[in-house]
Amino acid sequence: MTALRMSSRSLTVISVLATASCGKGQAGFAFPPPEVSVVTMEPRTVPQGFEFPGQAQAYRSVEVRSRVDGIILERPFTEGMIVRAGQVLYRLDKVRYQAAYDAALARFQNAKATYDRLAPLLEQHAVAQQDVDNAQAAYSAAQAALESAQKDLEDTDVKAEITGRVGRTLMEVGARVTGPADLLTTIDQLDPVYVSFQPSSQQLLEWRENPRWRSLIEPGSKLTVRVVLPDGSLLSSVGRLDFIAPALNPTTGTQEFRAVFRNADRFLTPGEFVRVRLLGFERDSAFAIPQRAVQTGLGRQFVYVVSAGDTVRIRDVHTGQWSDGEWIIDQGLAAGDRVVVDGLQKAVPGRPVKPVPLADSTASPPADSTASPAQEGGAAP
Repeated sequence: MTALRMSSRSLTVISVLATASCGKGQAGFAFPPPEVSVVTMEPRTVPQGFEFPGQAQAYRSVEVRSRVDGIILERPFTEGMIVRAGQVLYRLDKVRYQAAYDAALARFQNAKATYDRLAPLLEQHAVAQQDVDNAQAAYSAAQAALESAQKDLEDTDVKAEITGRVGRTLMEVGARVTGPADLLTTIDQLDPVYVSFQPSSQQLLEWRENPRWRSLIEPGSKLTVRVVLPDGSLLSSVGRLDFIAPALNPTTGTQEFRAVFRNADRFLTPGEFVRVRLLGFERDSAFAIPQRAVQTGLGRQFVYVVSAGDTVRIRDVHTGQWSDGEWIIDQGLAAGDRVVVDGLQKAVPGRPVKPVPLADSTASPPADSTASPAQEGGAAP
């Protein structure tokens, strides 16, 4: 019993000594400040892009109509196919027009023979001048009638006026065409192709207030126009501004801009909605930071700034346009501010950090550095 009491007392002493030893070690040890990568704000000239919703339009759109009336006997094309200029799209009944042509040809030949017989006799004074004049007039009238009959006969074959994609047929085989009033189908020329977009009056005012920007919003300028497809990829061809509407749309308060693109592969289809990206604008004395540095939460945007004493502070910012994967900061930052870009998960407001330049940082960047701002934004502290 005494031995058991002595053993218990020894264990208690050992536990107290071990606890005191651990406490002393923890009090004397401190973790070093975590390393974060920062960019120091310096005003600089940065390219500024603008994006607008746009819509593709056919370069030319032609309505196919018949100049003559008749029954459709054949429709030798497939709806939606590419047709060539001069290709026959509809064949109408030719019987009536063939008969009219044959009759006009006979009258022409008879009038020509009469004129050819009388003309030489005039020099011999064998016929009167009036007879020759009448024969010449009859010959000219017969020639005109023949040409008209020939044109009507040729028009029974309704042909494509341009090369492009033919639309849905509106009249089928067996239907009676009454003439030009009946629309048969349409053809859209797709190479080149137009893409239109509508900047707002406020955006137009901003462009016009900058002398360098004002020169870019003119047809034929050096402004580069790119198309962002619905899947986020860029159209391979580059467009140029070729038309600006002379006035604002009074209903929407926007002005129509139009760019032209090569579309040899017919990748763009009329009516397709895309994003239009304008390149060539530059902003002077601007602050720009990588997109992953901007956090969002509770309806605001903010960044982590390393302040005096290398402690972290939160700074609300107001972002502007994008610039090559960076946010242009309109409000919230000043020259000399150190903004945390990588290592955000280690930065705690009010705690010290070890800031290093972004290019020299050993901090691991986010797994997906190409994510959108909405995806990268964290919760507000």
